[in-house]
Amino acid sequence: MKSGPIIIIEDDADDKAIMEDIIRDLNVRNQLIWFSNCDDAWQYLKVTTEQPFIIFSDVNMPRQSGIEFKKQIDTDEHLRKKSIPFIFYSTAVNQQAVNKAYTEMTVQGFFQKHSTYDTMKNDLKLIIDYWTVCRHPNTI
Repeated sequence: MKSGPIIIIEDDADDKAIMEDIIRDLNVRNQLIWFSNCDDAWQYLKVTTEQPFIIFSDVNMPRQSGIEFKKQIDTDEHLRKKSIPFIFYSTAVNQQAVNKAYTEMTVQGFFQKHSTYDTMKNDLKLIIDYWTVCRHPNTI
């Protein structure tokens, strides 16, 4: 398992708690860092010297959407070079949002957040397992 922190950008405290429980149930030992808005996540990403393992972001967020946030990351050379896998994990899945994610920015996945614990657990396990073995510029 890659050792960087897992970043969760989620404004719903209940969804955040469920994701944390699932990640712990999967025996993932990475530090979990939660942000309830994109502004705070941006400030962290701009100054951290750590290489985050993955970013999970909701789409609908206060002040700045997850889509706007990912576009902001893509315009920043320093953050682009970090090659942090960015996954949209949201209940707000519609054709327009998915199209934007794949045509207007670089995104590594768009997953629907399901209402059952077991389905969410299966999805998160699949995503984390994939990125554990996947190679990208900062993991070689």
